Amino acid sequence: MATVTVEINGRPYAVGCADGQEERVRILAKQFDVQVRQVASEVGQVGDIRLFLMSALLLADELHEARLQAGGRAAPAAAPAAPASPSNDGVAEALNAVAARLEKLAQSI
Repeated sequence: MATVTVEINGRPYAVGCADGQEERVRILAKQFDVQVRQVASEVGQVGDIRLFLMSALLLADELHEARLQAGGRAAPAAAPAAPASPSNDGVAEALNAVAARLEKLAQSI
């Protein structure tokens, strides 16, 4: 098992992964870091745990919407489906929806 150090919201985290998956973990961590920083810019620095939770929920919502668009129905939460591969248009739409939700969230805080 390999260990990769990634930076999320300016802090380093050591993450274990399968050998050969280091670059994929770095790419995914960069995507998550972008999401966390976006949430932080909207709601402020409310602590890493809250930022991570809010970011994870927004990403889960985005994934849920992408699965709905790809297959017509969402996969049950208890039994994750195979990863969807939505088109770039679908991803852009999902990101726009997430941005709109973030704006509403920021207004309510």
